[in-house]
Amino acid sequence: MKPKFAYFSIISSFFVAMLLISNIVATKLISLGPFIFTGGIIVFPITYIFSDILTEVYGYARSRKIIWTGFFSLILMSIILWIVNILPPAPAWPNQDAYTTILGTIPKIVVASIIGYWAGEFANSYVLAKLKILTKGKYLWMRTIGSTIVGEGIDTLLFVFIGFAGTIPLKVLIIAVFSSYIFKVLYEILATPATYKIVSFLKKKEHCDAVDKRTNFNPFKMN
Repeated sequence: MKPKFAYFSIISSFFVAMLLISNIVATKLISLGPFIFTGGIIVFPITYIFSDILTEVYGYARSRKIIWTGFFSLILMSIILWIVNILPPAPAWPNQDAYTTILGTIPKIVVASIIGYWAGEFANSYVLAKLKILTKGKYLWMRTIGSTIVGEGIDTLLFVFIGFAGTIPLKVLIIAVFSSYIFKVLYEILATPATYKIVSFLKKKEHCDAVDKRTNFNPFKMN
């Protein structure tokens, strides 16, 4: 009989919610000191924190299902936004241009976001699970930060180069990758104390501390 977890669905829901929100707010550029980021930079790193928590407590196999849930949710949201955008606006509604600017999906950016998310999240979960085995469950801070360094690096590279290569100079692309990457890793480091508390709480309440010694790490295996 499979164990029933009281908080698994809550953490999973927050993960998917943060993913979808981050892709919507990414349409706005914001300025933080000398750096310029998309609005998603505030929200998207949280998905990696939730991914770390899911993998650390419940294991890679369960985390894999949630990553796929987020993947298909992101595709569904993009399709719905696109369909609504191409539908003719009501004659009395003057905001079609604003909707298109903010929520009208740009295929190249959507593809970049989906590919970057998929590769980055699976890399993050895989590295964390493997490090847990190697460290025998010790040094959670090293696992969460180490997995983020790998996952966010892959995600940022794929998103920026697929989404913007050929449209902005290479120098600007490199600066964008570096700025976003450093910010995301620092985000994870600063969130480490909160991650410790959440993980500790969940392990006690759920009576679960998964170690993926016998797990099949194929991202396409769904059971």
